[in-house]
Amino acid sequence: MYKTILIATDGSDLAQVAVEHGIHLAKSVGATAIFVSVTEPWSALDMASAAEHGDLDAIKGYEDAAARSAEAILKKAAAFAEAAGVAAETRHVSDRVAAEGILETAEQENCDLIVMASHGRRGLGRMFLGSQTAEVLAHSKRPVLVLR
Repeated sequence: MYKTILIATDGSDLAQVAVEHGIHLAKSVGATAIFVSVTEPWSALDMASAAEHGDLDAIKGYEDAAARSAEAILKKAAAFAEAAGVAAETRHVSDRVAAEGILETAEQENCDLIVMASHGRRGLGRMFLGSQTAEVLAHSKRPVLVLR
């Protein structure tokens, strides 16, 4: 049924529910898991504010911190997969809106299913579904399993 399952995570508690569910599903069908964590680009407003305060290297600082955060998030997810006996890989997509990074990775890796939480760290962009989850649902060519 599923050979490769993409599991999106931002490290939030709700995303951890998706990680655990996705791993249990992968184990039950003998699939490989690919964890993806997406870090968004530094905003122009933030760049201008940092420059105004004399921080001309703020973007590099942001990108380094984002990479370290994504690495920690993905390492935790990979450890969970290893403990469950599920083959897993990790991907960090930087400088992308979350939905774009998730959809691009699913396409590149030819994933059969996307597993993700109903909303992430950015809170509820909409009444019941986060805006990034809604974007993935609207534009995905693959099945999407959304966990609340």
